[in-house]
Amino acid sequence: MKEMLDEKIVARDPITQFQKWFDDAVNAGIAMPEAMTLATCTTEGKPSARLVLLKQVDERGFVFFTNYKSVKARDLDANPFAALVFYWPLLERQVRVEGRVEKTSAAESDEYFQSRARESQIGALASPQSQRIESREVLEQRFSELNELYREGPVERPDHWGGYRLQPARIEFWKGRPGRLHDRILYERQADCTWSIARLAP
Repeated sequence: MKEMLDEKIVARDPITQFQKWFDDAVNAGIAMPEAMTLATCTTEGKPSARLVLLKQVDERGFVFFTNYKSVKARDLDANPFAALVFYWPLLERQVRVEGRVEKTSAAESDEYFQSRARESQIGALASPQSQRIESREVLEQRFSELNELYREGPVERPDHWGGYRLQPARIEFWKGRPGRLHDRILYERQADCTWSIARLAP
């Protein structure tokens, strides 16, 4: 694509710019535009990355949900800083986000959990995420037991499942250009909560 990314005309607020790009990805028919790589790190400096789904974004940050006993959650408990990467190859666009992570409120986690498909709710209860299990059959048996247990009533959110919000300190927008002279625009949060905007070399 011949489109360019210009620091003179981008939105002054990176969340506004992100939402514009995200809407573009949705309108382009890109499969799962909400998929993002989440990178965490242990206190010993050992990194880990995986794909998760963005469930909400606003001026407070980027929200995803997970099992609080998972590897990513253990990393975030010990080292509450993380990075996100969105990549939409059809549009030749990438967004990188870095910042501090905190848990969402219990009310926010409850609200999202109740919006999930019932099978996903049961799955959150059945799966001891990131732990070793004996077999697939053990997992399916646990799912079946819980499905029967909650057959006639609502599924309550377990305490070990909920949301995280990454509060961005840096957001970089990347746009592919010919000759590898790509556009890179970096937003950095300032002490007064405004954002600086700078162009980076590709």
